[in-house]
Amino acid sequence: MIRTHVGIPVFRDEGSRTPVRTLLAVDTPQTLIDLDAVSVRAGSVHILRDVALEVNAGEAVGVFGANGAGKTTLLRLLATLVPPSAGTATILGARLDREERYDVRPRIGYVGHVPGLYPEMTLAENLAFTADARGINREASRDALERVGLGGAADRLADRCSHGMQRRAEFARVLMTQPDLLLLDEPHSALDADAVDLVEALVARTSSNGGAAILVSHDRGRVASMATRTVEIARGTIS
Repeated sequence: MIRTHVGIPVFRDEGSRTPVRTLLAVDTPQTLIDLDAVSVRAGSVHILRDVALEVNAGEAVGVFGANGAGKTTLLRLLATLVPPSAGTATILGARLDREERYDVRPRIGYVGHVPGLYPEMTLAENLAFTADARGINREASRDALERVGLGGAADRLADRCSHGMQRRAEFARVLMTQPDLLLLDEPHSALDADAVDLVEALVARTSSNGGAAILVSHDRGRVASMATRTVEIARGTIS
């Protein structure tokens, strides 16, 4: 069945979802992100220092800061890919210093500045790989590519696609997986005007469905128009 919400198709095949995914309505906490005095170090260097951040369901938060301020590391922390060196970090109800962090990782959609596609696979194969891992009907992968304007390029190898096309494929994956926490690093980079509307609709859909979105960007105007609030990060600390 296909439902439509805030201008974007939402693909659902409830019989093919994994148990953790079908329990979202009762399992998702009101506070989706809770960082308390969190620090992240690389060796002796502090990348994040004493960060406090709380994000509730329905929010879209823009994060601004200079290069090297710690924005990407913050996103990787929220994606459960980087552990905290100090403090307490809870994402979607899971503590990041416990094994439970792996249970919530499938509910997080992270689109980095560099597309995370397998270059030797086609765009369709990349999304089908994710669909198989998540228990989603493979037909949803091609439908998602069609929705982002890549239906004609579905069988093209990822490394034969432009950077903009690869970015669209990443958003197709988000469209297909319907994450509860959407993390976007420079979401408008390499996208044409048509795809900019796609980003806005994905953010709106995520927050309106009880999830939350974090948008890291240098484009203050575009992000501020989508965000419910904004924060600044400087020298690894949020203000």
